[in-house]
Amino acid sequence: QVQLAESGGGLVQAGGSLRLSCAASGRTVSTYTMGWFRQVPGKEREFVAVDTWSRGDTYYTDSVKGRFTISRDNAKNTVYLQMNSLKPEDTAIYYCGASRYGGTSTKVTHAYEYWGQGTQVTVSS
Repeated sequence: QVQLAESGGGLVQAGGSLRLSCAASGRTVSTYTMGWFRQVPGKEREFVAVDTWSRGDTYYTDSVKGRFTISRDNAKNTVYLQMNSLKPEDTAIYYCGASRYGGTSTKVTHAYEYWGQGTQVTVSS
């Protein structure tokens, strides 16, 4: 089993930055593909970013490319999402997930076996 816990969300002004953290226990994150997704009420959970374990490749949804960066600290068993130049459209609950798979299939929610509880990000104009 893998347990995931997100933190770092909050209220920020447009143009500001936040760094989300996803702390893992049970297994080291270095053995899993780790992804970030976000969800707003009434909408499907949306892919944001992924760091694939199988090849070490990273992928981002177009709307965050150049603004967000996913990274790992294996010593702390933690995955991060650095969020810069935040926009009101980024407002959502952000979730991290762990997957046994790699490649582009990790852009979809059903590729993930484990999820955290989420952390709220609110960006004001």
